[in-house]
Amino acid sequence: MIPDIRAHLGLRPIINVSGTMTALGASIVVPEAVAAVTAMLTQFVEINDLHRRASATIARLCASEAGFVTASCAAGMTLAVAGAMTGADLAAIERLPDTEGLARDAVAIQAGHMVGYGAPVEQAIRLAGARVLRVGQATDVRAYQLEAALGPRCAAVMHVVSHHTVQYGQLALEDVAEIAHARGVPVIVDAASEYDLRGFLARGADVAIYSAHKFLGGPTAGIVAGRKDLVRAAFLQNIGIGRGMKVGKESVAGTIAALDAWERRDHAAVRAGETAALRLWQARLSAHAGIRAVIAPDPTDNPLDRLEVHADPAGARITAWDLADALAAGDPPVIVRDHEIEQGWFQLDPCNLHPGEAETVAARFDAELERARGTNAAAPTGLAERRRRRFASLLRWPD
Repeated sequence: MIPDIRAHLGLRPIINVSGTMTALGASIVVPEAVAAVTAMLTQFVEINDLHRRASATIARLCASEAGFVTASCAAGMTLAVAGAMTGADLAAIERLPDTEGLARDAVAIQAGHMVGYGAPVEQAIRLAGARVLRVGQATDVRAYQLEAALGPRCAAVMHVVSHHTVQYGQLALEDVAEIAHARGVPVIVDAASEYDLRGFLARGADVAIYSAHKFLGGPTAGIVAGRKDLVRAAFLQNIGIGRGMKVGKESVAGTIAALDAWERRDHAAVRAGETAALRLWQARLSAHAGIRAVIAPDPTDNPLDRLEVHADPAGARITAWDLADALAAGDPPVIVRDHEIEQGWFQLDPCNLHPGEAETVAARFDAELERARGTNAAAPTGLAERRRRRFASLLRWPD
């Protein structure tokens, strides 16, 4: 068994029940990708030929004309936008992010899709030099508003598929594609955390961008799949702004291996293991006063469920956010999915568990909830103070 490198580096041995989060290392890399990365690290290779090999694999798995591996999904968004503006014009590629002289230099995006994923989505657009055209309002976007944005200078529409986006009042991908294509404007889909490698292109996207290191279990990388001319234009940004977003030989090889492994994976068996963890947690947590545990489907229709844990402070003697923080501070640290925690609940995601960790998570909940009931609980932490502490810690880095 490989020793846990975290102890060697002085890092906490966290258990991740938050999901495929970049801040936690995204996912467990599959053995096939680990082997490919290791094998490639000690060899020389002609990088563009390696990218050609990756393109063929991406095209097969994504049912696309071509594919390209870059540093991350965020890089993929920026490079796809850049490619939509420059095409294969090498002089224009070298000028970016200066867009002077380009016929198209703007990207439309629905207001409810302008969210943060660790950075603002619109910043990934602006990094290419493009102007951002906000469409509609955060909770209400109409077809005529998108049509109005698709003027002669609009190079693309960015469509974001994510649990972060507003889940109502937005135009569906099929409608966006129909409106955009009628005006000759391509649609780029950010599908970083999505499981479906084919559906977005089939529904009208011209380019779909995926994470190699989330559900695929590959090394850190982004996958750009879609129309050959647009993928080629994104790839050509490697002689321009893409140089700072380049991906190493090991990540390209690891992505190829992860895609091949995805094709062979027993997805039903994976789902069964995740469901067993959810049922274990639900049974254990529901035995505690003040706790309501509900299995909830993924909001973007990924084929997975999570456990939604509601904490009533009067019954549980602890708030949802103080329970989440206690789990994170304990031994071993358990990191939950707390995006909506101000509503009094958080989620447990079972997709990144090592063997035995589901039982450890249940035991940690038992311990923290029993501790909360057996003590004179301190006043709950205010949400504003919790946020302040998080950003204060960030601003002290590396101390």
